[in-house]
Amino acid sequence: MAEVIVEEKGKGGKKKAKKHPPRMDMTPMVDLMCLLITFFMLTTAFNKSKVMEIILPEKLQNDKPQDAPRISASRTLNVILGPNNKLYWYPGAVKPEDFNNLPPLMETDYSAEGVRKLLLERNKALAKKIDDFNKDVISGKIQISQDSLRGAISQLKKVDDTGPIVLVKAYKEANYGNFVDILDEMNICGIARYTFMKIAWYEVKMVETAAGIQSTAKPATN
Repeated sequence: MAEVIVEEKGKGGKKKAKKHPPRMDMTPMVDLMCLLITFFMLTTAFNKSKVMEIILPEKLQNDKPQDAPRISASRTLNVILGPNNKLYWYPGAVKPEDFNNLPPLMETDYSAEGVRKLLLERNKALAKKIDDFNKDVISGKIQISQDSLRGAISQLKKVDDTGPIVLVKAYKEANYGNFVDILDEMNICGIARYTFMKIAWYEVKMVETAAGIQSTAKPATN
C-alpha cells in the first residue's frame, strides 16, 4: 500500500506543497500472504498414492528343486483373459493329447453378475466362514483388534480346503486393465488360492475357437 505524505509550509503568505518520496507499507501484504497460505493448507486435498497389494510366495530356504503342488481337478477353475475385454473359463484340467477334442470355453464378463457371481458360487463355504467371523467381531462376541482381525481372516483362507483354486491366464491380446479387474474380483470374492500362469498352446486354440478367430496354435515341441 503506497503512501504519499504532503506537507504545507507558509512563506510570505504563500503555501507550498512539499512531496516526500512514496513509501510502500508491506504490512497488509504480509497479512494477505498468511491468509492465502492458511487457505491453501486447509483446502488442498492430499492424494494418497494408489497401490495394489500382492502377496508373494515365501522365499525358499534352499535352492533344491521343489515338486509342484498337486492341484485337485474338482477345485480347479481356469480363467482366461481373452481379446476385446472378453473373459472365458472352464473347470478342471485338459490333457494336451486331447487337443483334437478340446472342451468349449464358457464366456462371462467382469460385472457383478459375471465372474464375481461365478467365484462367489464356488467360494460359498469360505465366504460364509469369513462372514460369520466378522459378525461375531461386530457383535462383540469375539474381542479382537483390527490388525489381529486381518490375520485371523488370512488364517481362515490358509486352512481352507473347500474353496476354488483359480488359475488365471492371459491371451496375447489381453490388456493390463483386464489383469487389474480380475485381481480386484479375487480380492472382492475372498478367493484364498489363485495364481497367474502362462497360457498353454491348447488354451490359445480354445480361446480362438470361442472368439471366432482363425487358430494358429500348434502343439509345443521340445
